[in-house]
Amino acid sequence: MASIQPSPKKRKNNNNNKQSTEINKGNKKKKKNQDLADVRKLGQQLLSNRSHINNLPLLLNILNPTSSSPPEFILEALLSVQSFFTPLVADLPSSSAKPTEDPESVYRVWLRSKFDEFVEFLIRLSVSTTLVEEALREVVVDTLMECVKVGNAGKFHSSIYHKFFHTMVYSIEEADTLLDLLVSKYFKYIGVCYFTYISLEKLIRTLDVRSASAESEKESPACASGELLVRNIHHALSKIPSLQQLGEKSEFEMWNASGVFTKDSKTETKKKSKDSKTEANDVPSSAIISKKMKLKFSKAWMAFLTLEPLPIDVYKEVLVTLHQAVIPYLSNPKLLSDFLTKSYDIGGVISVMALSSLFILMTEHGFEYPNFYVKLYALLQPSIFIAKHRAKFFQLLDSCLKSPLLPAYLAASFAKKLSRLALTIPPSGNLVVIALIHNLLRRHPSINCLVHQEEKDQTAKNDISANPGIDHFKNEETDLTKTNALRSCLWEIDTLRHHYCPPVSRFVLSLENDLTVRSKTTEVAVKDFSSGSYATIFRDEMRRRVKQVPLAFYKAIPTSLFSESDFGGWTFQSEEQKQ
Repeated sequence: MASIQPSPKKRKNNNNNKQSTEINKGNKKKKKNQDLADVRKLGQQLLSNRSHINNLPLLLNILNPTSSSPPEFILEALLSVQSFFTPLVADLPSSSAKPTEDPESVYRVWLRSKFDEFVEFLIRLSVSTTLVEEALREVVVDTLMECVKVGNAGKFHSSIYHKFFHTMVYSIEEADTLLDLLVSKYFKYIGVCYFTYISLEKLIRTLDVRSASAESEKESPACASGELLVRNIHHALSKIPSLQQLGEKSEFEMWNASGVFTKDSKTETKKKSKDSKTEANDVPSSAIISKKMKLKFSKAWMAFLTLEPLPIDVYKEVLVTLHQAVIPYLSNPKLLSDFLTKSYDIGGVISVMALSSLFILMTEHGFEYPNFYVKLYALLQPSIFIAKHRAKFFQLLDSCLKSPLLPAYLAASFAKKLSRLALTIPPSGNLVVIALIHNLLRRHPSINCLVHQEEKDQTAKNDISANPGIDHFKNEETDLTKTNALRSCLWEIDTLRHHYCPPVSRFVLSLENDLTVRSKTTEVAVKDFSSGSYATIFRDEMRRRVKQVPLAFYKAIPTSLFSESDFGGWTFQSEEQKQ
């Protein structure tokens, strides 16, 4: 069968189409290169002569995010506009200034409006999802931070930074990327951190979490709202390095020479004596900077903690890190008392997480909380022995019960409550209970009567209603003065001597020593047992060297599980014997 060949005319048309396609591609590439050369020429003309000032709106139009310009065009226009404004911006009037009849004044006011437009485009570009190249986004942020540095006559331009930070926090997709850029390049400067706290406080003060979703939808459908917005704010707060990290070399690194601290330092040095020393560039001492930073740090964090409701995951993360990342750097840690007492009263795992910070306020900052031990007693439930943060809780529990000034009824109630829990908790929990009771008996000799107590009251013996062997302890009582713990004994601990888990039965023997003789005994480190589990107990037993092992010896190999003498009248035969 003969194959069908295209006609010469059709082949000629196909060849023409291919040639035209290649020509169009070449023309597009040539046009693109030509357009990029045109953009570069616009910038060169703008920088060379004032007569080409009309090139500035053309370059700004390329930077407009709505124009969807190619990345190489944006980069070229950005570098040209930045080079144009950098030497001029310090002498430009403020954004609110009005022009006079002088043509030069009109020109400068117009330049200021174009600079503000330039900054606005940079902020929108930084959070634009159409900006695919991350390297270009980093250039945009660097340019924006340079505008912050020089845009206010050489001082930190807080207004531009606040707009940028506000836009970043409200961003859905690019918030983490921009924050990582700030952390890696700019949060090492004390001035940037200072104004970051100010921006966060302003943002939080004007924020209502409940209505944030509706408001953000009115502004822009791509804005973060509700819980996502709170997470972005918390992420930014937690990423700012602490004063200790910023001042590792005893000197803070400044973003610019004439920063935020310069003006205040000059006024303060006038009031002080001549002995007060400042740096060569009028930068105040580290003590003054630390004081101001602590004030802004405190305001930002206290504003954040007033947001309601916080997402539960953010709430827990705050409570876990509060005692290490926040309390040491607050100007007045007692400001957290309302937040912590409210969290401590919630109960459950939230109370366990709030305990660390509340304990620091009580022991180091003189905070008084009358219901502290009542709430702590209520946390002693079987579920606490399998909680995620049980290790820290048991160490704090041991520290809270360390004071010798605790009344006997309180120490006895905790000891009896722990011993009652020993009946229903796993072996790892029993080890913690034994360690805690060991320390309680050693610290408080007045409760050693709980080890073995008999009914000695003659009136109680003659009382018909008194039933010997009844435990007077009220396990469900929440009032520590009414638990009758001192009338009971630790009989539950005696049952642990026959516990199926060998480490428990061995460890409980330590309570048989006379713990009232403090010179011959030592406290048990609760942290050695607080994070135990079945896995840790099994691993420790496998490592333990056993000197005596029970053996089963048979003179003849047994053929059955039971012998006939064990069950009289019964016979045990295998299937082979039956056949």
